[in-house]
Amino acid sequence: MSNIKKEIKFFNVFQYDEEAAYLRKMHKKGWKFVKVSGLGSYTFEECEPEDVIYQLDYNQEGMKEKDEYVQMFEDCGWEYLNDYFGYSYFRKEADEMSEGEDGIFCDEESRMDLFKRVFRGRAIPLILLFALTCVNLATQIMSSREYVFGNIVIVLIVVVLIIYLFVFFQFAKKYYHFMKGREMK
Repeated sequence: MSNIKKEIKFFNVFQYDEEAAYLRKMHKKGWKFVKVSGLGSYTFEECEPEDVIYQLDYNQEGMKEKDEYVQMFEDCGWEYLNDYFGYSYFRKEADEMSEGEDGIFCDEESRMDLFKRVFRGRAIPLILLFALTCVNLATQIMSSREYVFGNIVIVLIVVVLIIYLFVFFQFAKKYYHFMKGREMK
């Protein structure tokens, strides 16, 4: 029976590269990714340490025709692993990568398409939530000056706003670096 290891790790929706790097690092240490579930609960199975490339794809349209979507990646040598929070997880041994192959997203256009899909699928809803939270915060401040419960709600809303701002900052930073890299080529 193989050993199982679970770790809790959090990545925001724009940290898919960092998440893939984390999974690769774990595989190099002898822990093969099995699945992610719950709130960032990663399950690993003990294995021989290897250099394995992990990639995440966010493609809700692809999930409508999941068999064809997965087959497309398998035809290119990628092993399908799991779906979580809109992302599909794939892996491929590093020595099976073609020279110059950079992973699933092999050119700027495909990387930009991923970026746009993540933005439409995750950032736009977050922006709407952010706006609603701001309206709610303003309403709470104006109506709850004398209620302790209202002050607690205000503190919670401020914490949520700070988290949203952090996520938006991560998105802006990733977008800036991506666009700067495009300009240099």
